[in-house]
Amino acid sequence: MASDESPDPVDSRISGREMMLLLLLASVQFTSIVDFMVVMPLGPELTERLSISASQFGLIVSSYTIAAGVAGIFASGIMDRFGRKSAFLTLYAGFLIGTLFCGLAESYGELLAARVLTGSFGGILGGMALAIVGDAFPEHKRGRATGMLMSAFALASVVGVPVGIKLSNWSDWHTPFLVLAALGVPVLLASLNLLPAMRDHLDQVGHAHPMARLAETFREPNHLRAFALVATMMFGGFSVIPYIAVFLVGNVGLAKADLPTIYVAGGLLTLFGAPIVGKLADRFGKLPVYRVVAVLSAGMMFVVTHLPAVPLVIAAAATGTLMLTNAGRMVAAMAMVTGSVEPSRRGGFMSANSAVQHFSTGMGAYIGGLILVSDPASHSLLHFEVVGYIAIAATIASLWLAGQVRPAPKPAQTKPEGALAMFDAVLDDPLSAAETL
Repeated sequence: MASDESPDPVDSRISGREMMLLLLLASVQFTSIVDFMVVMPLGPELTERLSISASQFGLIVSSYTIAAGVAGIFASGIMDRFGRKSAFLTLYAGFLIGTLFCGLAESYGELLAARVLTGSFGGILGGMALAIVGDAFPEHKRGRATGMLMSAFALASVVGVPVGIKLSNWSDWHTPFLVLAALGVPVLLASLNLLPAMRDHLDQVGHAHPMARLAETFREPNHLRAFALVATMMFGGFSVIPYIAVFLVGNVGLAKADLPTIYVAGGLLTLFGAPIVGKLADRFGKLPVYRVVAVLSAGMMFVVTHLPAVPLVIAAAATGTLMLTNAGRMVAAMAMVTGSVEPSRRGGFMSANSAVQHFSTGMGAYIGGLILVSDPASHSLLHFEVVGYIAIAATIASLWLAGQVRPAPKPAQTKPEGALAMFDAVLDDPLSAAETL
């Protein structure tokens, strides 16, 4: 079993400078997640305005994930050669350019190319944010920090996507992308001025060829165990999650107008619940908390995939709890995964981990889609309970896999607080600190 360090009660709380770092990272996560999620509810307008088929729209959605996976594999061999700040800002700038091009696209080909560009940069951002958390936060704070970072997903569900849909209804489908690109510019400038350089890991990187670094990442047994855990989690979750809305409308009897209520409920529960799970993981250990929340998640998968016709409040409670437990297990698992790699390899490892996440997400959705059948007469979704059983089996398998992930041995000169100390220099004397950065 993986073991966690005993937390130090004196400094276990998140400090002001640590909170500033998390707010910057969460702001970047928020814009990238909204960009990824808002495409799906824009489907009806995109198919009409661009005169495309359902399969062409499916390629627009999946092109982001495919590009992110390929880019993550490539980036895993080179990401640790750069300071965390430089890598993070480059990825975010590329993501914003891709988002801008999405807003300027006028044809199917242009939008598809823009989604590939956006995914190539945006898909790795999440992994790099977790790498920064791993470098900047000691073990006994990492669960709480990861939980706060994961709250960006919930905020995107509660605020970002509904606002994006409203903007599209008010104008057209270009507007959400243009607004996101504009909102990202001040976040980019703030990150440029306030993020610490975080270059300590460069002393241990060496000069290995990128392909050699890539091979080393996938040859390390502990890395493979971490990747297996992530792949199993994502496969199980996303064999069910993409089809919940269709099931709720076709089988449970909800109206399409009720769906925003479902996602707002789940987002609100996750927004407040994810940090609590992170705090519990720091206090009681990542592995025990993961196993408890994962079992709850498996139970909610059974409930949701077997829902009969129920009132909106019951459907919202069940689906929202599933979203909360799914996000909660991710908090504990990603805290374990981030701590399973040496700091000098964390950037490349997390890029590879992003690739594993995206590939397994796509595979889960694909397998789920092969099993599900839409009844043309009733518009109901058949065999959703079978997909639920597969998701539950994957979740149960992850309970064992989580216990196989080991924390990486600590290097002699790990300085998580040293990186954050740069915040003090930036806030006290921005000009002189800029020279150091």
